[in-house]
Amino acid sequence: MRALDFAHIRKSYESPAGGPLVALEDFSLTVDSGRFVTVVGPSGCGKTTLLRMAAGLLEPDAGGAIRLDGEPLAGPSPKMSMVFQGIGLMPWKSIFDNVALGLQLQAHRPSLTGEERERIDATLALVGLTGFERYYPHQLSGGMQQRVGLARALVRQPEILLMDEPFGALDAQTRTVLQDELLTLWSRVKSTVLFITHDLDEAIYLSDSVVIMSRRPGRIKQVLEVSLPRPRFSYDARAEPEFARLRSIAWQSIKEEL
Repeated sequence: MRALDFAHIRKSYESPAGGPLVALEDFSLTVDSGRFVTVVGPSGCGKTTLLRMAAGLLEPDAGGAIRLDGEPLAGPSPKMSMVFQGIGLMPWKSIFDNVALGLQLQAHRPSLTGEERERIDATLALVGLTGFERYYPHQLSGGMQQRVGLARALVRQPEILLMDEPFGALDAQTRTVLQDELLTLWSRVKSTVLFITHDLDEAIYLSDSVVIMSRRPGRIKQVLEVSLPRPRFSYDARAEPEFARLRSIAWQSIKEEL
């Protein structure tokens, strides 16, 4: 079953110098339900623009189409949640209340039902934050704050999870730990994931497919299928010859675009 379809997507912006700045051109991609798909490419190739269009926050130019479960995408959908580059936690709200915001915005009401409070507690437990409900963002490490952002997205029980470089600002050790935690969570919640990163190792380690984009205007240059067995955190997947082979192919492809 297809979760997301991008057909002949073009997206342009008005340049301050005059005339259009084309971010994406003739971008077509199918993301099947339950798959973990990562998009990589040189800076400025339209990765974040693509994700914002998938979230219904931007519209493609005329002639392109995005479909969600076979139906035209018309704005943000309750079937999807997005984790942005900047976590965007409210510093005056507790961790519990920051996660609750995902449900409050979805339901368009400030109050929470008993079932929703239980769901928040269960989601915080899922990301390892039980006991931190009454803490505030400044009292948590960067990695723990990122868990809060993930919990805020997951509490809505999305069918599709959109992630825009969520671990980019973290140190290498924390990043590796959260990659494993994300794969553990994904194996439980079964969401379709569309993930953006600059990190080739991260892309290969997490994904079923790695989409490599050209320089701006962004087009699909190559799609790598990752056949490394799952769960990848159960063995040293990064030491496998296949991992090294895929990384070499991906790096050569991107290097040609720099």
